[in-house]
Amino acid sequence: MINLNFKKNKNIKKDIILAVLVIMGLLIPLVFSSPYTLQIFILIFIYAGAAGAWNIIGGFGGQISLGHVAFFGIGAYTTTLLYINFGISPWIGMLAGGILAAVVACLISYPCFRLRGPFFTLATLAFGEVMRLLCVWARPLTGGQVGLTTLFKPSFANFQFIGKEPYYYISFILMLVILVISICIERSKFGYYLIALKEDHDAAEALGVNTAHYKLYATGISGFLTAICGAFFGQLLLYIEPSAVFSQNLSIQFAMIAVVGGAGTALGPILGSIIITPLNELLRGALGGNFQGLNYVIFGLLLILVVTYMPDGIIGFYKKHIGKLFKS
Repeated sequence: MINLNFKKNKNIKKDIILAVLVIMGLLIPLVFSSPYTLQIFILIFIYAGAAGAWNIIGGFGGQISLGHVAFFGIGAYTTTLLYINFGISPWIGMLAGGILAAVVACLISYPCFRLRGPFFTLATLAFGEVMRLLCVWARPLTGGQVGLTTLFKPSFANFQFIGKEPYYYISFILMLVILVISICIERSKFGYYLIALKEDHDAAEALGVNTAHYKLYATGISGFLTAICGAFFGQLLLYIEPSAVFSQNLSIQFAMIAVVGGAGTALGPILGSIIITPLNELLRGALGGNFQGLNYVIFGLLLILVVTYMPDGIIGFYKKHIGKLFKS
């Protein structure tokens, strides 16, 4: 009974945090009206959503993927190509890109599940790079390294708006949807199975958990949600090219955001994105020119410090140390 009450209290706390997050998100545009500031918040939400999608397989399931940018790019290119070539609304193209990414994720990941540890990670890394090279090679379709530009025709059907506020609210809702899905997974039997195979793969199989199937489900959901984020990213910029939406730096950033915030927790990717995304934008602006790329060196050092001193991320550190201080 004590455990049930503790679990219920934990869920109530998360629901309160979610409610506060919604209220704050709705009020931010009323306080910060600058287009640049709103753009930063939009990127925070997109990367939090993508990191939350990565967290489903990488955090809950413990399958560290560095190829999630492939699904991000599939979503961006599918949506853009359907709109440019056939006039299909990006709202529909976004779903098509998500479904395609989920199918590709399942087809590619299933044989990779035979690999474990760093070998699985390397396989996903190679897949992301292969997708980038294919995109460059298929120049008649994708535009190659030149990329694709979407003409600006503002309307709701075209997913194009004047001003940043509509993009802000849509990205905010997208992040919340992924957060709610993560919370549902975290509280479900599916989530318990993922955590079990993460903690001890062989023991989970010995207890009757079909690890291959549950990893496949998690990968499909993760790929679908990542592609939705990629589709939104493409519509936000109205320009995509291989090195932007298939960049390995993005894959690393998704994983890093989740790890810094707290991999395996629903709220971790949001907290990580609130810290990492503005820092990335500020460093990239401050260290441009002769110091271009130095921001990734700083990120690497930051990741080393987090993994060394806060292996469970900021949320894990809070629960382990700061939370105990308030209880005592």
